[in-house]
Amino acid sequence: MDVTSVTSYRRARSRRDLRLAPGETLLAGGTWLMSEPQPHTTGFVDLTTMGWPALEVAADGLRIGATCTIAHLVAWAEGRGEVSVPHAWAASSVIPDAANALLASFKIWNTATVGGNVCRSFAAGAMISLAVALDGTAEVWPPGGGSRTIAVADLVTGNGENALAPGEVLRAIDLPARALRSRVLLRKIALAEHGRSGAVVTGRIDDDGGCVFTVTAATVRPAVFRFAEVPDAAALAAAVHDAPGYYSDPLGSADWRRGVSAVLARRIRDELVRQERAA
Repeated sequence: MDVTSVTSYRRARSRRDLRLAPGETLLAGGTWLMSEPQPHTTGFVDLTTMGWPALEVAADGLRIGATCTIAHLVAWAEGRGEVSVPHAWAASSVIPDAANALLASFKIWNTATVGGNVCRSFAAGAMISLAVALDGTAEVWPPGGGSRTIAVADLVTGNGENALAPGEVLRAIDLPARALRSRVLLRKIALAEHGRSGAVVTGRIDDDGGCVFTVTAATVRPAVFRFAEVPDAAALAAAVHDAPGYYSDPLGSADWRRGVSAVLARRIRDELVRQERAA
């Protein structure tokens, strides 16, 4: 789509360049910005020229630069990146599953960014599902300098809404090594075979036996459930059923989203238990 209201374009190369003038907005992949009219936008400020590393692997976890494309992240997880995946990071196998929960073609994957998906904050944001599943935190740059850290589960406050203040920039998503070492599963469902996710549910077991389940896409903001050990089926079903924020739209009713989320959570739980017994 032609965004006819835009009359200026700037390449950002320093934090000073990220200060927005009236009418300017930040541009990364631009897949959403170019998908519909932006009548209040008169200028783009390109983040991809900031030179942020796409991925940084360290002992304490994985740092995903906000401008990292979904295709780059998937390639790394599948062993096609320049830096190898640490052998102990079994949870990296869920990255392609999360990407495939995104209603997008491979062409979009090569342009859309992880940070853009999180900042757009749609309920069905697949990179939100991934980050929340692995206890991801966001490094945010306020316009006045410095930085702040917030859990991605708390950053997203509603369907298309988040806790970013005007002028704040998402710099990176950090996934801790302890979560990347976990056994994790992701399951999704949609009313249409290639439709937008109606519910995305993840479950993981950490090294210490703790268990974390999440529900996204079915709720307006991520729902996270933490247990000291694998919960019994009834306790898990009750937690998922009572989660706030199930919503209705043309792609599914709130009751349907609640019901299928509980079913997916139970299936994940049962599979994790089978894996644990077989280990």
